[in-house]
Amino acid sequence: MTLFTPCKGKTACRDDGKQCLVCGRSFEEIARTRELIDALADFACAQDYGNVEAFADYIARKLEKKVTHRRACGIEKPPQAST
Repeated sequence: MTLFTPCKGKTACRDDGKQCLVCGRSFEEIARTRELIDALADFACAQDYGNVEAFADYIARKLEKKVTHRRACGIEKPPQAST
């Protein structure tokens, strides 16, 4: 199991062409995380939530519970799409 290391910010990022040398995350992982956060931000803006902190807290709680449940059931990785 890998430990998550948060970004230190775009200006702190140093790379070797494959990953950030500061946080150690791959560029693919960083890009996918940004896409997910952007999608959540777009959704919160579209809903015009006045209490975005409550929405963010809810998402964090649900994510943690869902991951814990999947690990307990042995479903850590989603099935791969067939081509």
